Amino acid sequence: MSYSAGRVSQAYASVGTHSQVEAASPHRLIQLLMDGALDRLALARGQIQRGEISLKANSISRTMSIIDGLRLSLDHSVDSSLSENLEGLYDYMNRRLLLANVKNDTEALDEVSGLLRELKEAWDAIPDPTRESTAYSAGEAVV
Repeated sequence: MSYSAGRVSQAYASVGTHSQVEAASPHRLIQLLMDGALDRLALARGQIQRGEISLKANSISRTMSIIDGLRLSLDHSVDSSLSENLEGLYDYMNRRLLLANVKNDTEALDEVSGLLRELKEAWDAIPDPTRESTAYSAGEAVV
C-alpha cells in the first residue's frame, strides 16, 4: 500500500504539527494523521457531552479533513483492491461523521474511532524492515 508523501504532508500540516511532519517518514506521517484524527474525535465526544456545539463542529470538520487527506493520499497503482477498500472505508467514516455532527451522535463518533484504531493498529504492526524499504518514485511514497 502506498501514500503520496506530498499530499500526506499537506493534510497533516493542517493539524498544526509542522516540526514533526518535516522530519517524518511517510509511514510516520500516516501514524500522525491517524493520531490527530483520533485526538479530534475524542475532543468532539467531550464537546458533545458538554454541549459545546461550535467546538464540536470544528473538531469533527478537522477529523473529516484528516480522513480526506488519508483518502486522497492512497496510491491505487500499488494495490488497487486494498486502496479501493480503504477509500470506501474512509468515505464511510466521513459520512458517519457528517451524521454525528448533525445529530450530536456519540455512538457514530465511537464507531469511527474504533475503525480508525483498527487501521492504526494494523499500520503500526508493519515490520520495521518494510518501513525502511519505503521507496520514493515521482514524489510518491510507496510502502
